[in-house]
Amino acid sequence: MKIHKTLLFVSIMIVLVMMSCSKDDEKTPSTETENLDPVAVTKTNKTKIYMHYMSWFETNTSSSNNQWGYHWTMANKNPNNLDANGRREIAAHYYPLIGPYHSGDKDVIENHLLMMKYAGIDGILIDWYGTYNLNDYRMVKENTDQLVAMLDKVGMEYAIVYEDRFLGNIVEAGLSPTIVSAAKTDFNFLQSNYFGDSNYIKINNKPLLLNFGPITLTTPTEWTSAFSDLTTKPTFLTLWNESSEAGANASGEYAWVYKNSSYLSDFYQNMVPKLSVAMGSAYPGFHDFYAEGGTSTTIGWTIDHNNGATLDETLALSKTANLDYLQLITWNDFGEGTMFEPTVEFGYTYVEKVKAFAGVQQTTSVFSSINTLFILRKKNNGNSAIQNKLDKAFAYFASMQSDKAIELLNEIQ
Repeated sequence: MKIHKTLLFVSIMIVLVMMSCSKDDEKTPSTETENLDPVAVTKTNKTKIYMHYMSWFETNTSSSNNQWGYHWTMANKNPNNLDANGRREIAAHYYPLIGPYHSGDKDVIENHLLMMKYAGIDGILIDWYGTYNLNDYRMVKENTDQLVAMLDKVGMEYAIVYEDRFLGNIVEAGLSPTIVSAAKTDFNFLQSNYFGDSNYIKINNKPLLLNFGPITLTTPTEWTSAFSDLTTKPTFLTLWNESSEAGANASGEYAWVYKNSSYLSDFYQNMVPKLSVAMGSAYPGFHDFYAEGGTSTTIGWTIDHNNGATLDETLALSKTANLDYLQLITWNDFGEGTMFEPTVEFGYTYVEKVKAFAGVQQTTSVFSSINTLFILRKKNNGNSAIQNKLDKAFAYFASMQSDKAIELLNEIQ
């Protein structure tokens, strides 16, 4: 009897101890959670490296009229036609590795931004047509909004490159009484929606604004009036040798691509010392498709890619110039053949070269794995369970945990 009582007592004590442990566990849940916040790439090059970016691409499945956009077709190409390799007929000498795309596609944006992040690029400079609903301007704006929405999730900065060349079209369409009032509307939008973002690029504590020109607003008086509603005037950069047209409104200039590298050397030697803010440029080449595409645009010169030697040269020039800011021209202007975006022809050569120039400390190359993420996104479209896993892989990439991202991608394949 005593033995049974003893066993009963021991059993009760074990149950009480187990209940106590269970309650303690409830009171003190595990605090071990993964940090998936975006993390900056560690690099040795102190120059701020920015990428010029086009948001103007449209596919037949993304457009309201089921037509491919001009920047894939120009006047005479039809992307619905496929070659023997299954590649679409596009208005370009080079073919994007992920194929022709819609610039507002979340999967495309994710792919582009991760590629740039791991190449050591700090932010993007978005070519922007303004706010008006005319031609493809509204589409570019909407695609830009999609791009901006994801930049913070990746941990990258951005600024706007304003195209004032289209202001005359706005007036002719009766959407604004003057080119200056049209520009004011656009700048007020930027101030209300972009300039205040924590990841909008600031130089001298003011939002950075580039202008591809000036082309339509060509006097200091016009620019003063266009900026008059802004609480803080931007750090405003024009194209090289064009700042006089903006007068005191211009804070400096940025270099572009033209004929050969001697123009860059001249800008660095003769103009940069005179400018309060100067931004250099580097590019892999220039081979436009305008004539082959049946357009009326005539360029008249090319810059050969030279198997990457052109990019090496222009990057070296910028390093010698000891610039604070460098713009890479461009991520995806396929019509002019200046793209850093991975292509069938060049693979990952250009992003790898930028990565080396930036001094990115992560030695493992993950560019092909980032493309795998894109492929799996498209392959598993509509599968919410797999898309959730791919969201996790994206977060791993953005937080610089590429090994975990790749491990997860391998599980899905």
